[in-house]
Amino acid sequence: MLRQWHRRWLLARLRDPAWRHLFDEHPEELVSLDCETTSLDVKQAELLSIGAVKLRGNRILSSESLYLLVKPQTLPQGDNIAIHGLRRRDLNEGMEAALAVRQLLDFIGGRPLLGYYLEYDVAVLNKYVKPLLGIALPQRQIEVSARYYDYKFRQNPGAYIDLRLAELYRDLSIPAPPRHDALNDALGVAMLYQALRQRGFG
Repeated sequence: MLRQWHRRWLLARLRDPAWRHLFDEHPEELVSLDCETTSLDVKQAELLSIGAVKLRGNRILSSESLYLLVKPQTLPQGDNIAIHGLRRRDLNEGMEAALAVRQLLDFIGGRPLLGYYLEYDVAVLNKYVKPLLGIALPQRQIEVSARYYDYKFRQNPGAYIDLRLAELYRDLSIPAPPRHDALNDALGVAMLYQALRQRGFG
């Protein structure tokens, strides 16, 4: 929850009051988020696809999900295509990044964001969000690898903790979805988070 002074500071800098709903609280709800991009360098990265799914309590609301294809200004090359599987002809059918980000913001509202190495996705999104809103994404952020670290540290303080995504799936007995699809990755992280919640680390 945003502290009241921080909330007021952000609201004062919001360019359009139509976006005030980004500060509305949704008790018991989160949004698991993942983005596929053209690069791992935030400065160069452009959005290729966005996947998001809502969680409410102990439920993953797969019927309330979002998947958007985005047409970048520079289409990806062979190595990048091999990672995410999005071909040039797929992306030619995508929407403009600004429109995709608007749809994502409406989907998220004020719900906290959940992800795996979420800091990167948020940094890329903020390149589009700041010119639109005048502020960065205001939602609280939950990093699933940090929750997993706390869970493992409680079991064995001082031991090496493997934070690779494949290890999280294996250790928490969650079937890993096909990788590098934004919606599949968002759903997978949602399942990991729910497994951690059941262990008291949600």
